[in-house]
Amino acid sequence: MVSQRQFRDLALGMEGTTQTPHFDRAAFRVLRIYATLAADGKTANLKLEPDEQNLRVEMHPEAFAPVSGGWGRQGWTTVTLAKVSKGVLEDALRAAWSQAIQKSPSKRRRTTNKKA
Repeated sequence: MVSQRQFRDLALGMEGTTQTPHFDRAAFRVLRIYATLAADGKTANLKLEPDEQNLRVEMHPEAFAPVSGGWGRQGWTTVTLAKVSKGVLEDALRAAWSQAIQKSPSKRRRTTNKKA
């Protein structure tokens, strides 16, 4: 079982992570959001690679589940904090953080040289 405080400490312990509000949740980001924590502190969402998500759900179905709809197909995964160990959560957070630092925050626009 992981508390809301432990989740925050683990996430903020990842290099370069900051916490910002994101709708009704707390968001944890490096270049982009890789985790959010529900306001009630009972669940968190992690952005995992789809293969990583499948592995986590298969290994710990009581703790991990894909977010419903398109977000889940993109790898967003809900973690029930009361049902996950600190070590398993830390490993999953590190996987989400690692993915986030490898991605650029936004796509750059392609520019063309137009003559007037």
